[in-house]
Amino acid sequence: MPTVSGRVIGIYIAPVRGELPRAVAAVAALVGAGLAGDRYAVGAGTWSGWPGAGRAVTLIAAEVLDSLPASCRLGAAEARRNLVTRGVDLNALVGREFRVGGVRLLGQRLCEPCRHLEALTRPGVAAQLIGRGGLRADVLESGWMRCGDVVEILPLPAA
Repeated sequence: MPTVSGRVIGIYIAPVRGELPRAVAAVAALVGAGLAGDRYAVGAGTWSGWPGAGRAVTLIAAEVLDSLPASCRLGAAEARRNLVTRGVDLNALVGREFRVGGVRLLGQRLCEPCRHLEALTRPGVAAQLIGRGGLRADVLESGWMRCGDVVEILPLPAA
């Protein structure tokens, strides 16, 4: 039985690299691509040319954004993650399958902050997000995600 672990409170996509992501109410997630309308789904993201899993969907916890000091405060779009969650321990989802709406995902690795994020926002942001910059995930089953969808952690396969 899945475990409910919070909700998606924001969905953001940016069709063009470097562009500030825009909020959408719902988005299609596609296996092998990512979120429809997002730069990474068409291989045009800043890091698209680098090998590795976890480029389809990125998540960050609203609690992390809320806790940033005023000098490093980021709006949800500025964080440049696709999904903003509330009530979800994203670090615990590394290596786990979970569902958001009709989409099954696999948490691949932490989304550690980089100099690129800091260059697009403000000095000091990267240091504030170390170890809590979010999660990188891949789409295992296509479907739709909507703001307000529950994040369900799927059970581990029986050994």
